[in-house]
Amino acid sequence: MSEAFFWGLVGGSSLLIGAVLGVVLKQRMKVTGFVLAFGAGTLVSALTFELTRDAYRIGGADAVALGLAAGALAYFAGDRIVDRRGAERRMSFKGEQAAIPATALLFGAILDGIPESAVIGLSLLGDPTVSVPVLAAVFISNLPEGFASGTGMKKRGLLHVVGVWSLVVLACAASSAAGYALLDGASGNWVGGVQAFAAGAVLTMLVDTMFPEALEESGKVAGLVTVLGFALAFLLSTVE
Repeated sequence: MSEAFFWGLVGGSSLLIGAVLGVVLKQRMKVTGFVLAFGAGTLVSALTFELTRDAYRIGGADAVALGLAAGALAYFAGDRIVDRRGAERRMSFKGEQAAIPATALLFGAILDGIPESAVIGLSLLGDPTVSVPVLAAVFISNLPEGFASGTGMKKRGLLHVVGVWSLVVLACAASSAAGYALLDGASGNWVGGVQAFAAGAVLTMLVDTMFPEALEESGKVAGLVTVLGFALAFLLSTVE
């Protein structure tokens, strides 16, 4: 469990790094949009060739189908609640975060980060060695997420940004450890179902938050960059 916590901390740390960079660096919206698209592509690849494939191998088609549906619905419901609290534009690069209530922004960041980090812990169930493609995908995709929020929270000051995102990183590490600890020794159906649950939640999050912002800031070229991220993550998984 400690290893899952550590790797969850590593994967989530890029949220804090990105947020700090968003505060101290000048905005480069198009470049950040490209990074967002690239990160989304790596995550889609990791979900496909690492998590969902393993879920099918361990739990079968029923576990994958039910898990994907449950994860998607769970994220959808949580996202609706966070949006109603005012955090609908929490991933925007245009500074809307300054007007978002602090609690709503924190809950939204945790909602987005927990499924990705849980994927890291779940990937350790079948193999005690961390999956490099999964870890890289989570780390890369978190950077622009943190950068976008940090850019929008500049007016609240660096210390406030560091405090908020440190809490988010700890929550991500805890979710990675929990994903591993709760399912260690569980049946194949349960493990496969929860892996698919995490995949469904992350995939829904990508469509809801990352892809729209990438397209808005980088235009249709974002699609090409997404494919590049997907291809590189896939190739990395073949040589692991």
